[in-house]
Amino acid sequence: MNPSAPALPRPVPPRQLAWLRAELDDWTSQGIIDDDQARLISSRYRLGDHTRFGIGRVLLSLGGAFVGIGLIWLVAANLDQLSPTSRFAAVVLLWLAFLAGGEALAARKASPPLVGAVRLMAALGAGAVIFQAAQSLQVPAFEPRLLGLWAAGTLLHGYLVRASMPFLVGVATGIAWWFAQPLWDGPSGLTVVVLLGAAAVLASGLAVLHDGWIVPFAWTWRTVAGGMALLALFVAAIPGIGSDGVVWSTWLVVVLVAAAAAVAGAVITRPGTRLLEPLGAVAVLGVATALALWTTSTDTSDIDTADWLHAAVSVLAYVVLAVALVALGTVRDHPPLTAMAMVGLVVFTTFQSFAVFAPIVTGAWLFVVLGTVFLGTGFLFDRARRELAQVLVDDSPGGSATPAPGAPR
Repeated sequence: MNPSAPALPRPVPPRQLAWLRAELDDWTSQGIIDDDQARLISSRYRLGDHTRFGIGRVLLSLGGAFVGIGLIWLVAANLDQLSPTSRFAAVVLLWLAFLAGGEALAARKASPPLVGAVRLMAALGAGAVIFQAAQSLQVPAFEPRLLGLWAAGTLLHGYLVRASMPFLVGVATGIAWWFAQPLWDGPSGLTVVVLLGAAAVLASGLAVLHDGWIVPFAWTWRTVAGGMALLALFVAAIPGIGSDGVVWSTWLVVVLVAAAAAVAGAVITRPGTRLLEPLGAVAVLGVATALALWTTSTDTSDIDTADWLHAAVSVLAYVVLAVALVALGTVRDHPPLTAMAMVGLVVFTTFQSFAVFAPIVTGAWLFVVLGTVFLGTGFLFDRARRELAQVLVDDSPGGSATPAPGAPR
């Protein structure tokens, strides 16, 4: 490679490119750089595929999803005109065609949206193969084990070729299996809380393990961890949710061991401040379990001191979690975490107000109190977010520079 050859322009999102060009104009007008330097810097960046292929990407993804779901539907419809062997062979051939076609297109440097669409059809086709095989073997289609096999296969596909579409299908089906398999043996409210908390622990550990390895996968695992943590505390705060206790099963033990292994792997391989994420998820699991085990009255017409205290502790724990996710979203430049935290806090506070406090603070006063809580919480959140962003800017090299696009001003 010739070191003097000009570097290829780097694709960036439209907002970043607009911000860069505005900054270059400002620096040029102040004499910090000259016009030639500004043109040289600008030539190193170009508008990415985010806009030019946005509609095509959506249509290709929808087309791939429809074809894949159609394959599964055909299996469910039983295709009586074909023998079981013929049905299985047809589905396998289609799956192999999509699998090979996606990787062939990737090797030929085809359009990423097209490659993603074909890989999505392969990931969904894997499910069709599994359900068709189960049908031929007289296995019920609603067996959670089938979801587990589907998830394992698509995750393996995604990791082997570093492909987002199979990975996302694997994560979605894996989450479905995570809850369906243990609850298949013995459903209970407390079991749901434990599964939600353990999912947050597993996903946060995997997110830390993927940092610096497969960054897009880390982004997905971190999103899952935040969502599961918020859901764990939400469900745990429902009065009487843990009255039935945990129904232990082999698969519940398996998922808990998997969560513990993810945290152990993060501790061993990624020492440092990033460990606060999985350790925080472990704390969420502990708090959610304790709240679910806290016996409270399910009769909203008779609210006593214990019910008030349970609701207050639940709200406090949820606020702390939401603040932590906002901080994590700011530090990791992960906007979905911040959005989920804010929406979750609003929904949770509203639910608690009507479930616990409505019999005491009725009618219009309930909305006045609730609105006051939202105003105060929103003010504190916005102030904390701005101060944290300013600290990050000040601590970075050239801290007095203009904040990057999206940073609070």
